[in-house]
Amino acid sequence: MDNRYFGTPTAELVEQKERERSAFNPVDYVAETIAALKAGLGDDKVVLGLSGGVDSSVSAVLLHRAIGSNLHCIFVDTGLMRKGEHAEVLSSYRGMGLNVIGISAGEKFLGDLRGVDDPEQKRKIIGRDFIEVFDAEAQKLQGIKWLAQGTIYPDIAESFAPDRPGVAVKSHHNVGGLPEKMNLSIVEPLRMLFKDEVRRVGKELGMSPEMLGRHPFPGPGLGIRCLGEVTAERIAILQEADKIFIDALRAEGLYDKVWQAGVMLLPVRSVGVDNGARTYENAVALRVVNSVDAMTATPVQLPWEFLARVSTEIITRVKGVNRVTYDISAKPPATIEWE
Repeated sequence: MDNRYFGTPTAELVEQKERERSAFNPVDYVAETIAALKAGLGDDKVVLGLSGGVDSSVSAVLLHRAIGSNLHCIFVDTGLMRKGEHAEVLSSYRGMGLNVIGISAGEKFLGDLRGVDDPEQKRKIIGRDFIEVFDAEAQKLQGIKWLAQGTIYPDIAESFAPDRPGVAVKSHHNVGGLPEKMNLSIVEPLRMLFKDEVRRVGKELGMSPEMLGRHPFPGPGLGIRCLGEVTAERIAILQEADKIFIDALRAEGLYDKVWQAGVMLLPVRSVGVDNGARTYENAVALRVVNSVDAMTATPVQLPWEFLARVSTEIITRVKGVNRVTYDISAKPPATIEWE
């Protein structure tokens, strides 16, 4: 069985990836991966957790090409997605011919996050809840033997350091496994690819530019862009501010020119003025970066006039926000996400 896609990542695989990157060919990768998946999975049934992002979507299409209707996809709405994203993405998946089940579980996630402000604890709760919801739905399917994940190489690099046991930058929602109770083996068709390579594979598979052009979005969703405690009220504020920002980037023709953009709701309040009266409301930070492989990133210098216009629109339209800042930190030393 081809250990590039099955089993536990090893130091040898990581070293192999570093050697092979310059020679990557998406045509060969698609052909080799589909053949390996057919051989390794046979007639087994596979369940995949779709997130709406590029990685899980490309994984789903690769698996669908290899095993067809034996792939079952589950799309969980954690309540931590962008505004309106669940319905929009679910519709696009069904338009691609994938067999997808949509689950709404926002109440569970928000309930379990109540009172928690530590970033790693939030990631672990979101990851645990996702697997609990996912497992409950997967148990309804008959004969499933494999769990497919959209893990890519930067996930492994940040979560798994073979030469430094116990050292990791942050926990990733799709690295480190699977509860034993699920009794499923893992297949990860993209785990040795960087983000730019994943997009090249998706293009070779004929996926739409709209799907492949989606900005990376963290697995824990807005839960790690809502700094401090996560509540339904704070997520609603963040969703509104984020939608204004992303819609403005699209309208200005900037969305496709940057790697990733989003809004962070900060755990601080500041004094402001509204109609001559004092306010004491939330601050948000806009984050826009360019990158090739997500291992490093540089802040984007957006036009000042654009930033000023977006700032005014957010403060005017989003109740509960009276200050907008712009993050100009590079990765490293900062990470792309704040938590």
